[in-house]
Order: sequence, then structure tokens, then C-alpha cells
Amino acid sequence: MVKILLDPSMYHPHLSVAQELHKAAELGYRYLELSPRADFHEWHHYPKVDRHQIAEVKQAMKDSGVKIWTFNPVFDWASPDEQERQAQVRNWKRLLEIADALEVPLIATEFSGDPNRPRQSEHQFYRSMEELVPVFEKYGIECTIEAHPYDFVETNDRAVQIVRGVDRDWLNYEFCFPHAFHLAGGGSDLRGMLDYAGDRLKHLHIADVYNHLANVGNRYIINPPGVDARVHQHNEIGNGEIDWDDAFAYLREREYDGPVSVCVFGWEEDADDIHRRMRRRILDELGGQ
Repeated sequence: MVKILLDPSMYHPHLSVAQELHKAAELGYRYLELSPRADFHEWHHYPKVDRHQIAEVKQAMKDSGVKIWTFNPVFDWASPDEQERQAQVRNWKRLLEIADALEVPLIATEFSGDPNRPRQSEHQFYRSMEELVPVFEKYGIECTIEAHPYDFVETNDRAVQIVRGVDRDWLNYEFCFPHAFHLAGGGSDLRGMLDYAGDRLKHLHIADVYNHLANVGNRYIINPPGVDARVHQHNEIGNGEIDWDDAFAYLREREYDGPVSVCVFGWEEDADDIHRRMRRRILDELGGQ
């Protein structure tokens, strides 16, 4: 039975972390995936959390009955710039202290780095892992990594290979459905990608997306043509081109029972109803709690 996690990104501008825990309970969720926000763990910045915030969040978890199951930080631990990489490792160490204090068992993160310098970024990633493996193991915290658009690795199979290269039972792969067309280079072989991940598949991000390469690449128009950028969306199921009937059938076939994060962004005007519908769809397809 899967754990259904709410990514409260659409509430970040209006609610504190403690309030987001109560919002999750109101929407029927029992678990939260805390994505980046300036007053907690911001993209590529040192975490801005003190002991008073930790105490407040602990109390909110107790009062709401909702547990933070994952942090979802983005730290550029694969930066080709060595000084920057060292700063990001420092960020990681502080975040792991906070995760330990809040009894968060899992970190879901990205490769980061520079897609225009993939070899140098891969070297830096493994260097950072050498420094962080003892810290993860000290706290007993697990980690899943996704290949995000504009990371140094953007395709499914290569990302799985890099995770396998670390060769730790607690370090595994996260498949992000709204990145599926990037992960497949514009293809749509969900089963093939998930099969390739095999027993390293330990986490899912659920949202829909349109194929950015469809219609001769004119699904989205970016100016100037050829600009070094990536496009994707995090939409509600049904507002995109993922084959969800097949995706859920596959997950049932392999008896997937890991965490599933609902991560719809950019629809704040309908956030509550979207999150309720997403939770209900996942419950109907996979069961869960």
C-alpha cells in the first residue's frame, strides 16, 4: 500500500510549514513532501531553520496527525565549480541535521550540475557523495534522486546508472512523471523506463504534462529559437498526455508500494480541489494511506 504525499508548493506563498501540515490534514493527506521554500530549504541556499521553527513543526505534526515523510531539496552538489560544490555539501549536512531532528526518513532530490558540462558534473556528484555517504548513514536517512530537466543527466537510463554507481541500498531512483518526455527524449515508453529502474525505483512524483516535442516541437514556443532552456509542466492528471491507465496498470502489476508524491504546480486558484481529486485517483488506482 503506497504512502500518498502532498507537495504543498502551491501553498508556500500563503502558509507556514506548520499551517501546511494542517492544510494537508484538511485535504485528507497523512504525509507531506516539503519542497523548497525560502524560510526552510531554499534552492541552492543554506537552510534557514532554527530550533524554534523545528519545535513549531514538531508540534504541528503532532496536532495535525500529518508527518513530513520527505524533504525535497535542490542543492547543486554536482556543480563543476569546486567552491560552489563545497558550499552545497555544507547545505546538505545542515539539512540532514534538520531531517534527523524532525524524524524525516527520506530525502527526495535532484542531480543538478550543468547539462553543458555533464562529465565534469558527474565527477563532482560522486565527490559529493563520498563526503555525504557517512552523514546519511550516521542519521539512517534514505535518499532518492530524479533526473530533472536541465540537470547534468536528463534521461531515465543514465540517471539509474549513476545511482547504481553509488551502490548503497538506501540511495535509489525517483521517477517523475511530469518529466517523462524529457526522461525518454521525447518518447513515451513508460514501461520501458520503469522496468529499467528495476528495484532502484523507490519513489514517484505524480502530475501530468504535455509532450514538449510534439507537433514538430511547436507545442511550446520559446524565444529566441534555440535558447538554452527546458520546458515542462506539473498538471493535474488528465491535463496532459501521460497514459495514466497504462501507468497505473503497470504499477499494480509490479506491486509498487513506495511513496507517491502529488506535485501539481501553477494552479493555485483550484489547489484544494485538485489535491483532493489527485488523492482520490491514486487511492482508487493503487490504494494507499
